[in-house]
Parts: sequence; C-alpha cells; structure tokens
Amino acid sequence: MKRYDLRHLKDDFYDKMLTIIKKDLSKKEVGIFIFEIGDFSHIQKSADVVKKAGHELLNSLKFNEADWTIVVRKKG
Repeated sequence: MKRYDLRHLKDDFYDKMLTIIKKDLSKKEVGIFIFEIGDFSHIQKSADVVKKAGHELLNSLKFNEADWTIVVRKKG
C-alpha cells in the first residue's frame, strides 16, 4: 500500500493519479490518494475515472475540512 499526495495539483490531478496507478502500483496493489476537495464534483469524477480505467475504488472519505482521500486497488 502506498500513499500519494496530489493536493498540489488542485483540480487537475486525474491524469497524474492514473499514471501513478499504471506505473507505481503492482497488480492488485492498493494506493491511497489525497486531493483537495475544492468543488465537490471532483469526488464523483475521481470515482468515475477510477471505474472507467477498470480499477476498484475501495473507499472514498473526507480527510479533513479541505481534503479528500480515495483508496484504489489496481486491476489484476
């Protein structure tokens, strides 16, 4: 399991997240991604992006007042 902080990317983190999943995670490995909530549409969009790429969203929760985390398992 690895943790990735994408908050510095603001609302432009989707491509970076998918690149990390593809290159840094082994098959069926879990990654935890933290990003800024900003507008709440990023929460649903991040889930949609993960699903569309064929990976499994294990959890999605508020980390603190400004940030959100998602837990993703890379497809096997």
